Amino acid sequence: MFKWLFLFILIVPALEIGLLIWSGNLIGPLWVILLIIATGALGAWLAKRQGLETIRDFQNSLNMGRPPQHTLLDGACILVGGAVLLTPGFITDAIGFLLLIPATRAPIKKVVMKAIEKGMEKGTITIHRR
Repeated sequence: MFKWLFLFILIVPALEIGLLIWSGNLIGPLWVILLIIATGALGAWLAKRQGLETIRDFQNSLNMGRPPQHTLLDGACILVGGAVLLTPGFITDAIGFLLLIPATRAPIKKVVMKAIEKGMEKGTITIHRR
């Protein structure tokens, strides 16, 4: 896990810089800056909207006496998606939108759930219950 995070921290910013320079040469620096601002604003709006919806789903699950496990994973995806959308760049924006849009978030949640289950089977992930 650490090696993937390390590679992500090193490679993604380098790719972002290259893509920003390339797109700045292609469409102009002003348009790139406007795109970065627009995706940040759209991402903040979408994260707020999805976050409030997830909070309502969480509360409804608790009121009905159901465990809110999928709602918690939605909340984590929305949190990460909103955070990466605030960083300038097109790659992080794509990742952020994939995490914020419910239709694209569903397959990502399945992969994360399988990874969590695999970690629980191996004993690398422990869940403490009260």
